[in-house]
Amino acid sequence: MRKHKRSLTGYWFILPAAVLVVLYFFIPVILTLGISLTNMSSVTGFSNWSWTGFANYIKILKHPDSGSNFATTLIYVACTLSFFNVGMGLLVAILAHHMPKRLGEIFRSLWLLPRITPPVVYVLMWTMLAADAPYGVINQLFRIPFGLSTSNWLPEYAMLFAVLVNGYIGASFGMILFSSAIEAIPNDIMVSSLVDGASFFNRARYIILPQLKWPLLFVTTYQTLSLLTSFESILILTDGNFGTEVWALWSYHKALNNYYGNFQYGFGAALSAILVFVGVIFAIIYLKYFKFNDLVKEPLIDEL
Repeated sequence: MRKHKRSLTGYWFILPAAVLVVLYFFIPVILTLGISLTNMSSVTGFSNWSWTGFANYIKILKHPDSGSNFATTLIYVACTLSFFNVGMGLLVAILAHHMPKRLGEIFRSLWLLPRITPPVVYVLMWTMLAADAPYGVINQLFRIPFGLSTSNWLPEYAMLFAVLVNGYIGASFGMILFSSAIEAIPNDIMVSSLVDGASFFNRARYIILPQLKWPLLFVTTYQTLSLLTSFESILILTDGNFGTEVWALWSYHKALNNYYGNFQYGFGAALSAILVFVGVIFAIIYLKYFKFNDLVKEPLIDEL
């Protein structure tokens, strides 16, 4: 009886999280899938719609913008994730760990500034950096001193700025988790490596990285899903112009905000449903690559 009560205790602890997941994930996903099978729009309203089956998905396959928007999304996610969310986050965490404690804390705190700055203010700062003379800082530093003609950098390098804007925000998230994981590595291992004469790169490669499989799996998976579905920074930066119309922003434009005012709720829901499917595929790939089953195995203890 006591063992049965002990087993139930764990379920009580996870119940609040389970309720939140059901309310804010599973139910919205089911509603999105349901709406994607209808012709619901601002024309039909919420009462005169009808079931259309997979008509919206067929429309997506035939749409001329589907291929380019999907490719843009993959490029945006791959570049932001690899260079910033994981790459730079890991680099900052390792560098801060090898600094004096107070200096490392200040260094990590500075990387949190993009995350805590209001999105509109933060994106407008990047817009002003790329602006034409006499306001653009980039022109002031790299073109005017050399007598070169100035221009607005944003239309020319819109995707680069989209990656930079989102990358510096995402790098802080990875930095926090990686820093915590590095601090949890037993100090004896790090001291032993110093005694053995291991260089900075050898410690990072052979000691730190193998200990970060769980954080790497979580950050890579979470940030991939986040990048697939987030679009607010790109919305403020370019509104999808200059080749930055990612899939999530395309869904938003079709369903909730477009020039003609014809809100295609069903079509937008179908676009969102495809993102859910793509996100699940990426998650499965990551679980296989990081060998999730090996990570959750119980540790083997030799019997005496």
